[in-house]
Amino acid sequence: MERAELKVVKKDGRREGFDFEKIKKGVVTACEKRSISAERIDKMLNNVEEKLRKIGKEVGSGLIGDMVSKKLKKMDKVAYIRFASVYKDFTEISDFRKEIRGLS
Repeated sequence: MERAELKVVKKDGRREGFDFEKIKKGVVTACEKRSISAERIDKMLNNVEEKLRKIGKEVGSGLIGDMVSKKLKKMDKVAYIRFASVYKDFTEISDFRKEIRGLS
């Protein structure tokens, strides 16, 4: 059975196909040198994708980032901060401080 194509609605309104590997690359980078197995990352991302497909044919990029962030926060706080710094576009040290305070 073939899966229906999932579209991602970007912040600027553009639509593109859901790219599992693109998201995986970002998560793997965030998890670099952490004790998180590739299998655990794949399982987490497969779970996120499954939930997204249940939502509908189009999902916002922000929703994807939020879902991945929540999963990473539970798995590894350092990986979460790394991912959040890119996803939330941290530009100042204060952005890191604020996010870290939220973990406490």
